This record gives sequence, structure tokens and C-alpha cells, in this order.
Amino acid sequence: MNTVLKIFLTMSCSGGLLILALLLGNRFLKDKLSRQWQYYIWLAAVLRLLLPFGLEVNLMGKAYQAVDQAISQAVPLPLQQQSPRNAPGSPTPAAEAEQHNETQNHPADDAAVVRPFQDIGMLLINNIWLVWLVAALALLIRKITIYQGFVRYIKAGLNPVSDIGQLDALSIAAQHSAIKKPIELCVNPLVSSPLLIGFFHPCIVLPSADIPEKDFQYIVLHELTHYKRGDLFYKWLVQVTACLHWFHPLVHLMSREITRACEFSCDEAVLAKMGSGSAQDYGKTLLNAMAAVGKYKEDLGAVTLSENKQLLKERINAIMNFQKKSAPIRFLTGVLTLCVIFGAAFVGVYPAAAAVGGTTDNPQVTVDNTPTQENTGAGSKDYEVQAKRYYEAGSLPLFVITFPRLDKAAQKKWLEKIYADSNAAFFSAAIRGLDTNAALFTDFAEKVYAIGDKAFFSILAGCMDEAELQLWMDRAFKDGNGAFQTILFDKLNRDDDSEDQTDVEIIPVDFKKVAAGKTMFLGEYTLSNGDEILYDISVKKGNRIKVFFAKDERGDVSYWSVNNLRQPGEALECIADFTVGSWAARPGTYKLYLQAPDGALRKVRGSVLIVSSYQ
Repeated sequence: MNTVLKIFLTMSCSGGLLILALLLGNRFLKDKLSRQWQYYIWLAAVLRLLLPFGLEVNLMGKAYQAVDQAISQAVPLPLQQQSPRNAPGSPTPAAEAEQHNETQNHPADDAAVVRPFQDIGMLLINNIWLVWLVAALALLIRKITIYQGFVRYIKAGLNPVSDIGQLDALSIAAQHSAIKKPIELCVNPLVSSPLLIGFFHPCIVLPSADIPEKDFQYIVLHELTHYKRGDLFYKWLVQVTACLHWFHPLVHLMSREITRACEFSCDEAVLAKMGSGSAQDYGKTLLNAMAAVGKYKEDLGAVTLSENKQLLKERINAIMNFQKKSAPIRFLTGVLTLCVIFGAAFVGVYPAAAAVGGTTDNPQVTVDNTPTQENTGAGSKDYEVQAKRYYEAGSLPLFVITFPRLDKAAQKKWLEKIYADSNAAFFSAAIRGLDTNAALFTDFAEKVYAIGDKAFFSILAGCMDEAELQLWMDRAFKDGNGAFQTILFDKLNRDDDSEDQTDVEIIPVDFKKVAAGKTMFLGEYTLSNGDEILYDISVKKGNRIKVFFAKDERGDVSYWSVNNLRQPGEALECIADFTVGSWAARPGTYKLYLQAPDGALRKVRGSVLIVSSYQ
């Protein structure tokens, strides 16, 4: 599913929770709080529905992790991932089965049969956002078309007011309201009540020009208040929100509540200017406006003086009970505002890392040539602790993964310790993590040559290229060192197909950033029966990481796949080991990928180890 749509759906869920909270709060505090506050506080819900903001730890993120964790636990891990070969104390990967059977290796014949259905399913899932977007655009276009038609009908019957007294009264009222833009005043006998239309060329439309002076004053002040507050823009912002969240019934309920609150808050603003002593006369103006009902009902894009009898009754009651709020109530209003804003941020959205640069979940195969960086500081100390634990536990694979991450001083210390312990297996594995041109490698070669240690020199010679071997051969020949000449001669003429040979290939992983939905290509490898694959990758920031082998770039059928979700309070890691041919997986040539399926990953470090045994 498209990452943007995932974020949008969580925005819809979190917005729905905020709408419910506001509806409940308004029900109990409706008569205690300012009507204007009750109107504008809905902006928090509107922004929650439109903007992907939230705290780093939020309710939607926790809910998402809980659901994914439940799914992961519901699907059993492959038997090999639960193998006892995992080092003592190392965490078991929270792998899960996905729609492309990520935790299983399918035979090629089965994959050929299943793939068309997988392609159709993935096509529907990856393009479901189109259904949402098309519906949203269709609804928005429909609303705009209805509004344009309404305005055309209204303007077709408009007659400008020529009464100088009314025009002067309008000008004075606009001046008192600090409105500098000219406001037109027209009459259309077909409208149901006085209303304001026009975003950039505002016009007050009256059902009749024959309106008492006092009523005219209230009507004009009411409509000018709508214009000054930008209620037309607010109303259309809500309409756009309702179109985007067309599937959410609470959003449509919010839209109706905002329309009601708009008139209540405008009444309150008018009375605040005129004084509570004008409440009775203002109420009579509303009743008179309701009596002159025309053929055209007010439209969703206009703001009116009077809407329907039920709402009018509530407004009259609110007008008669109007009084300025006390200081404690204003303080309570401020506290509630902060609570609503914090609540909007706390409910949050789909994990914040998914809002950054997310595009689609379709793999984008790229090659990252970022060189592996040496570990220094606190990180290197941690790796030293791990190396000690793996060495003491006799876990050769995990020690091989950890050794290249140590700094040069720590590597030298460990090589000296391993050599002192005469541990040829660990020495062989560790020395393969060094560059043959590195000073440390050369130093140990010189050391064991000087001592005459044929066994350990043979291990070092096994990592040398032909040019390096030839240099050592010339030196051994010059020194008359027959034993070492024999070792070097064998290495120079070794048969690549010789039996009982073990090869360890370390594939370093070091990315500063992996963008959301991106798949990083780590190389192509030929795997045989008995080969051991070990994943040891950690992520500093990010929500989910997937590492897998696949037959092709699309990755429709993946092998030895681990898809790990960050658990609350835990690091995001991918640590697992597999043996080729031990369960359904066939030997062959595969491409290795690392993917960020849900949001961007940052500081991805580690390696993939392939231990090949030729027997």
C-alpha cells in the first residue's frame, strides 16, 4: 500500500478520535464556554485531518506497532530462524510472513503459477490510493460545480441597491469593522435569507430592499462579521477536508457541527459589539429574516443570516442568554485549548519516519557505494564487549561479523589474543576481515614468518593475492626457507575446486540513509547446499527493515527473508542465520537486497556473512 495513503489513513483515524472528544466536550460544556471558541477549536481537528504532525511517540504509532506485532506473532517463524545456532543472548528476529511469502523459499514452478495472482493482488493494493484520490476529486469538483451554479443563479437575479441611506449605513458599518475592501449590496427576492457570497468580490445579498433600519443594521453587521473572520474560506477548508476524508462519517458530522457553530459564534461576535442590551432586537431581526423565505435555499459555499427553524430556535435561545464570560471561564478556555492542541499532537499519525520522503512501497533498485566507516568511540566499545562475549561463547559466525567493526587498536589486540590462544579457526575468520594491504595484516605476516609459525602463516597466505604470494615466495627462496617455500608454492598453484575448503565472504552494510520504499542492491551471490547465511544489521532511526535474497530485481519471490519491526523500547536489528538447502530453499544464484518498507532508515550498519563450505 502506498506510504502516503497509510499516513493519510492514520490521520483520518486520529482526526476521528479528536472529533469524538470535541463532540463530547461540547455536549457538556456548550453553555459554559464561548461560542466563538467552540467554533474555532474545530480548526484543531481540521488540521489534524490535513497535516501529518505528531509527537515522536504517539498513539497511532503505538497502535500501528501493536497491530504489526500481533500479525507477526500470529504467523509462525520459519523453523530455521529459531535455530539454536543463534548466539547466546542474541535477540530472535521479529520476522513476519508477508504476501509474497517472504519467509519461505518457493520452488520455481510454484512461483510461476502463483505470480500472476500475486501481481494482480499487489497491483490492487499498490493502486488503492487511486480509488481514494479519484473519489475525493470527484466530490470536490461536484461541490465546486454546485457552488458555481448557485452563484450564477444568484447573480442572474441581482439588482444593486440604490438607496443612499442603506449604502451609507453599509459604508459606516464596514468602517467600524475595519474593513477597507468595498462590499457590494444587492437584492434578489429569490434568496431564503440575507447571505454573503464571493471570496474576492464580496457581496451581501438581501431578499428585499424594504428592510427596517434597525434590522438592516444587524443584518449588515452580521454579514460583515462573516467576511472579516474569513468564514467563507473556513467553510471551504472544511469542505475540502470532507472530500479528502469522504469515507469517514465523523468528518461529515464535523462539517455540519462547524456550520452550526459558525452562526452561533457570529451572533456572539455581533452582540459583543452591540452590547447584551441589543439581544432582543437582534433576535427579532432573525425572526423577520426567517419569515421572508424565497425559492433558493442557501448553498454550502455561502454564509447566511438564518438557516432553518430548529437552528433558529437554538440561536434565539443563545442570544437571549448571552453574557460575557468571566475570567475563570476564559482561563479554563485557555487550558482546554492547550489540551486539545496537545491531544491532536499526541494521537499522531503513522510513524513519523513514514512522513519523510515516502513515495511507494515498490522497490527502487539502486546501488550505494558508500564506503564502510570505521567504528570509533562508544560504538567501538560496544563492539568490543560483543566480540568478547562471542569469543568466549565460541560463536565463530557472530565473532566474524563483529570483528570488522572494531577499530584498528581493538583488532590488533584481538588478533594477538587469538594468536596467543593458538585458536586457528578464529584467527582465520578474523584475518579475513582485514584488507591484505592493511598494516596490521602485514605486521602479523612478518611476525609469524619471523617466528617460523607455518600453520598461521598458511592462514595468512590463504588471504593473499597472487602478486603478494609471489613476493613472499621470492623472499622465502632468498632466505632458503624451504618449509615456507612449500606453503607458498601450494597457495600459488592451488586448485579452486579443491575439496575441504572453507570460504567466508563478508558483505558490509553501511548506509547513512535509505529512503522510504527504496531497495538497496547489495550484490549477486551463488549459494550452495550447506552454505550458511548470517544477517547482523542494526538501524539507528527507522521503523522497519527488510533483508532478503531474490531471483530478480522485482523481488516478487524472496528467499531467506527477514522483515523486522521496531518494538517499543528496543533497537531495530536484523539478526538471523540460515543454512541453504535445510528447508525448501534451493541452491542457486540470488541477488541480495536491503529494503526500507515503512519509512526512511538512517544509519544502517552491519554486514551479511556467507560461509561457503566446499566438500
